Amino acid sequence: MNILVFVKTNPDLQMIRIKDRQPVMEAIPYKVGDLEKNAVEAAIQLRDAAGGGTITAVCLAEANRRAKETLKEVLAMGADEAVLVTEPALEVADQAAVALVLAKAAEKTGYDLLLFGEGSTDNYTGQVGPRVAEILGVPQIGYARKITGTEGGVQVERSMDEHIEVLEAPFPVAVTVVSEINEPRIPSLMNIMKAGKKPLAEYSLADLGLDATSVVAQKAILSNLAEEQDRKHIMFDGDPAAQAEAFVNALLKEGVLGR
Repeated sequence: MNILVFVKTNPDLQMIRIKDRQPVMEAIPYKVGDLEKNAVEAAIQLRDAAGGGTITAVCLAEANRRAKETLKEVLAMGADEAVLVTEPALEVADQAAVALVLAKAAEKTGYDLLLFGEGSTDNYTGQVGPRVAEILGVPQIGYARKITGTEGGVQVERSMDEHIEVLEAPFPVAVTVVSEINEPRIPSLMNIMKAGKKPLAEYSLADLGLDATSVVAQKAILSNLAEEQDRKHIMFDGDPAAQAEAFVNALLKEGVLGR
């Protein structure tokens, strides 16, 4: 079983500050997305249950330094090898362009099973997995909360409102997973040290038969603003008891607390 797991470097949302309703992205650390980790864990469990196979982590990035650190984390979790596609033009690529590049990387690498997180931590459009499946012409199953290997394919269980749906598909197939599928493992120190020695292939767009015009975005984000907040900026002076009383009175006045 040749499993490709697609991972993305996502900004750590807990570290983002808001200034003038806009996110401040300078010096924000990046990490593997939560759902991507679920997909990696699902791949490891499938490989181990089958008694063999290869897990290849695939990542796109405009610069390879940050992405390499991301891939090392995935390799430390248990992926066997990694593929990194780097190109400055990818910084402005939209979901359609990303899906095209990932599909070309999958064709070059070879695959039986394509695993994605249901959505990325930053934008969560949920488009990339289905788009890759469409480009490659393979069946796609979404919202997987359980994946079991079968003879020549997979069985997938997913929750559809009040119903549990079970589907089967032969290889090749693409599956997107939700967080309920598993609890991603934390790499051991030994595996972290071994990760740097695992194979990592680097491709440019040219290596995939593409160029910068292939990843020109067909849409652009015009604004990304936080909700407006009308802050009163009330300051309380005096000793702690007086400040506490003034604070409670202010909450009562605004109707936040009932009398």
